[in-house]
Amino acid sequence: MVVGAANPAGRLPVTFYKGVEQLPPFTDYGMKGRTYRYFEGEPLFRFGFGFSSTFAYSGLSARRTAEGGEVRETVTNTSARDGDEVVQLYVDGAPGEDAPRRSLRGFRRVHLRAGESQEVRFTVDPDALPASTVVISVGGGQPVAGTACVKGRL
Repeated sequence: MVVGAANPAGRLPVTFYKGVEQLPPFTDYGMKGRTYRYFEGEPLFRFGFGFSSTFAYSGLSARRTAEGGEVRETVTNTSARDGDEVVQLYVDGAPGEDAPRRSLRGFRRVHLRAGESQEVRFTVDPDALPASTVVISVGGGQPVAGTACVKGRL
């Protein structure tokens, strides 16, 4: 029974589609249209979706380094109860027709008391970054409408 006694902040490891009509033909083994990285429709539930307290994101700082990229941001628990958040870092796709729309490049679970803030840091491997500047987002899920996140460039 769900009574709100716990706040586990679980996240979905897959995309749940509204129906099979949203998927490419079964005989098509290409990635286009599959998984959160390539799917362009509106799924029933997105990869990374989950429930928890409410959180806000701010203070995004991103820079390229010899080790790849360094991303920092601050997450704040804006609810009246303590809770866990799974902070997710997404990098938009690289140039090219077969490039993914976005890729998850890091995540961190943090526990914050009500009203508490914490800086979260990510290091991105140079192999995981396109040579050109890319859009990044850090938040509680994929960077879509209704998901708390901050965006920037790296």
